[in-house]
This record gives sequence, structure tokens and C-alpha cells, in this order.
Amino acid sequence: MSESASCPALFLAAPASGQGKTTITAALARMLCRQGKVVRVFKTGPDYLDPQILEQASGQPVEQIDLWMAGEAWCRQRLRDAAQGADLILVEGAMGMFDGEPSSADLAVRFGLPMVVVMDVRGMAQTAAALVGGLAAYRDDVQVAGMIANHCGTQRHRQLIADALPPSIPLLASLARSDAVVLPQRHLGLVQASEIATELEQRFEAGADWLQDAGADSIVEHFEPVEFTAPAEASVAPWLGGCVIGVARDDAFSFIYAANLRLLREMGAQVRFFSPLEDPGLPDVDAIWLPGGYPELHARRLSGNTTMIRDLRDFHASDRPILAECGGLLYCLESLTDLNQECHPMAGLMTGHGAMRGKRGCQGMQSAPLPEGEIRGHAHHRSRSSGTPAPIAHGRRPHHPAPGEAIYRKGSLTATYLHLFFPSNLSAIVSLLRGNARGLPACGEVA
Repeated sequence: MSESASCPALFLAAPASGQGKTTITAALARMLCRQGKVVRVFKTGPDYLDPQILEQASGQPVEQIDLWMAGEAWCRQRLRDAAQGADLILVEGAMGMFDGEPSSADLAVRFGLPMVVVMDVRGMAQTAAALVGGLAAYRDDVQVAGMIANHCGTQRHRQLIADALPPSIPLLASLARSDAVVLPQRHLGLVQASEIATELEQRFEAGADWLQDAGADSIVEHFEPVEFTAPAEASVAPWLGGCVIGVARDDAFSFIYAANLRLLREMGAQVRFFSPLEDPGLPDVDAIWLPGGYPELHARRLSGNTTMIRDLRDFHASDRPILAECGGLLYCLESLTDLNQECHPMAGLMTGHGAMRGKRGCQGMQSAPLPEGEIRGHAHHRSRSSGTPAPIAHGRRPHHPAPGEAIYRKGSLTATYLHLFFPSNLSAIVSLLRGNARGLPACGEVA
């Protein structure tokens, strides 16, 4: 049986990356929150940093939705659930509007979301309108409902763009450049919200004023409610009942899907956070998840916490499950060379050395063919590893035959550069974290 809910919604897309989507989405969410509205924001694709920013701006949980990684049914349920309590849903796109398979446009079309094109219009006027018109006409099934002109210099500049736009595409806002609203960045994207919370508040408030001064405070009035329908979500059995899972979470390890945590709890697990940076040792847990993050920025402190490293080695020696992803993989190697080319000893749970490599990196969707089952996810890193053991498998790319990221197994440790999306294969995650595939004792009783 399907359930439905309706709510005004819009999809903020762009012709390319770097147009200001996240800045404007965050400012719009904060402006509407100041009006007393409940705003639910979603981010297209496997992004960790933008959701942190958008969650603080909106005051509501933010999750990633992606048709390949999460599947249509899962995305549909998240949107339906949000519509039940929100005054507005915002979805921020990824890259350019038609980039990727599936693209931002594919997702918007699948769920009937009107799209607003955000464009940096510095150095052009009528050409900006022509580009928006071309995006709108590229596919018959795409609904472009408006444009936001970012970095629009003057009222005359605005008028030139507005007059040249097709009649069906209004110019919803034109925004002058403002350094007060720009979000800080580093090598993998935006700076984590937890590191600059106070500064972000100032930028969100400035951004809300920025939009309001541009006349965008009535932007929602342009959009009719969208109906979101999804099957009633089946309850998840307590397959991890009684299992305590330790999750590393601090400034070095923070690339954590909220959907992963929610799933672990729904399956009966108790999630216990710990900090490899601050804590003197591990909590009492049955399995460990070391997610990605920025260990390269905190390598000296991670290396210096020798009591934590000792506990990790003892835990590994006890043959209890450890899942290490990307930054977690680097932490499990023998050493890590940071951005300043300083080499620091790491936990040494497996052989190998990690090193940062400047601007070059790897990113993209891949699935991990683990012995427990195939789990979808993605890679995004600017480091390399060497001297590692022979992998048990490589990631599979959805649209390219070349092998993806290596997947390692050293005793009870599973390590890879891939960030796994747990809801894509519940049984595989249960087996991975309970150790069933290796004949290890189960944690707790399974109902």
C-alpha cells in the first residue's frame, strides 16, 4: 500500500560546479527558517561536507539522495517522509545539471521536482539567459521553473538577463557578490561545519539578508506543492540486536552517512561514538567502524595517541570485526605522509603506507563485491597507498570496465577507499559487522 504527502519543493541545479549552489541553498534555508518555516534539505549524490553545512543552516537532518547508490524506492521514501512535516523541500544538485549517470536532471524528473538554475553570471548578460534557455530545452521532460543569477553586478545587469530569458523562466533573484556569505573550502571541498560553527552562523545570517535584500523572500510562492508517493516502509528486523558498534567520530573521522547510523539503530545495534583524537582508549564494543574524514590534517595527534592505537591493535588481534573506509584505511596502515610531507606512524593493523598527493585524486560511484555481498558506495580521495597486501577484490564501476578501488581483508579487518552506503545491502552489512561470514561469534541474539 502506498502512502503520499505533498509539499512545495524545488531543485537547485547549475550548468557546472562552482556556481554557488551550496551557498545559495544554505542561505535560502536560513532565510525561510527565519520566517518560521520548516525546511528539509537533501543533497544529490554521495557528498558528506555539503550536508553538514545544510543541516546547520536549516536546523533539520540532511541526507544524500542518489538513484544509483540508494535506489529509487529509498529516495522516494525519504522525500515522502520529509514532506509529511515540512513547509518546503530543497534539493541541491551535484556538478552540472546533466552531468553523471544518473544526473541531477534525472533525479528531478523522476520525482517531479521543478528546477531552479543557479548561475554565476560574471562576465555575461544575455548569454546567461541563452544558456538557461538551452538547459531548459535540452530535454522535453525537464521543468526549469526559474533562474537565480549569482554575482550579478548592477540593476542594469539584472535587467539585461531578465529581458532575455524565455517568458516561462522568471529571474527569481539576482545576487551581488558578497564575501560575507562565501563558505570556506579546503582540498576535498567545504570545511567541516563542526570546525567553523560560529563563523557559519554569521555567514548563514548574512546569506539570509543577502537573499532578502534581493527580493527572494517570496520565492516559495512561485511553486505549487509536489506530491510524493512511496510504499509503506517495511520494518527492519533486529538483526544486530545486542550488538554494540563503536563508530569513530571527531574532526579526523566524520564522513558518516546519517542513513547508515539510522539503519544500524533500526536493526537493533547500539551505536557508541569514540574519538581516536581525544579518547585514551576504545569503549567496550563488539565491532568498530572507522569512517572517512581528514586524518591527514590530524596525523600527528592520531599518531601520538598511543593508548588508542594499542587498544585498536588488541581489538584486531581478538578477531572482532573492523570496517575501515578511506580515512579509516589510512589510519590502519603503518604510516601516513600528510600535506606537509611529514610522515607519521599509524595503527599498523595492516602493511602499507599512505601519502597525500596534492590536487590529484579519485572519485566516483563504485560497488564493493565483498564476500558478504555487494554494497554500493563511492570513492573520493586525494591520497594513495603503497606496500599494501594483495586485495581480495576491486570496486566495480557502474559505467566503466576498469577495476575500481582495492578492497583488503586482514583477519577481521575489512579496509578500502570506498565509502559504503549501508542501506544498499542490509544482509551484507549485518554479516560484515557480526562477523558471520568468518564464523565469528554473533553479537547479541538475533530475533
